[in-house]
Amino acid sequence: MHTLLVARRDLAAYLHGYAGWVIVAAVLFVTGLLFQTRGLGAGPQLSHEVLETFFENCGGLVMIAGILFTMRSLAEERQLGTDVLLQTSPATDAQVVVGKWLAAMGMMALTLALTLYMPALIFVNGKVSLAHIAVGYTGLLSLAAATTAIGIAASSLFRTQLPAGILGAVVLVTLLLGWLLSDVTDAPFKDVLAYAAFWDKHFTTFMEGRLHVRDLAYYASVTFAFLLAATKVLEGRRWQ
Repeated sequence: MHTLLVARRDLAAYLHGYAGWVIVAAVLFVTGLLFQTRGLGAGPQLSHEVLETFFENCGGLVMIAGILFTMRSLAEERQLGTDVLLQTSPATDAQVVVGKWLAAMGMMALTLALTLYMPALIFVNGKVSLAHIAVGYTGLLSLAAATTAIGIAASSLFRTQLPAGILGAVVLVTLLLGWLLSDVTDAPFKDVLAYAAFWDKHFTTFMEGRLHVRDLAYYASVTFAFLLAATKVLEGRRWQ
């Protein structure tokens, strides 16, 4: 119950403020441009190739939006002094963190729902599997879940949004470059870095319409790890 109250409070803040809608509009605008230029307007392509390109473009923007949505989540509470209200409320630190994550995921889900018309346009002159679309969006939501968790963990460490956003971006880029590091690393760290790669080893399967439990488990574990880290930061702050 307390988790849902926190989520409702933050979601209302997103919906009633202009910043959240600016992020949504920017994602939709850029996704639409990329879909037109790299997808529909890129010359003759198979329908599934257009769909894969759409998921590739959308995946990159999802990661950017995830950091932008969450960089204010806990940092702004400290900046405004409202974190004291959260600390003295009946909600536990874990419930606060999960509630804020759910609110951010609500905005991410709304943004992705508004992009559904783009894959639908493929049916005008082509045909793709509905299962492929469903798997691709499952991947986008998994990517969003992990990215927003990273953003919330970064936000828990600072009083202002900018350093939280920078740290979240640095962590995300580090995970994205895991596949490059694996190419210049010897075993057994080579396999570890390859598996930790945020995009190359996990999201590309969703883009191609292939659903693997290992990829879902990877994004779920990243999400859990960073939400746990944010919770521990809040717990530690109570004793300062």
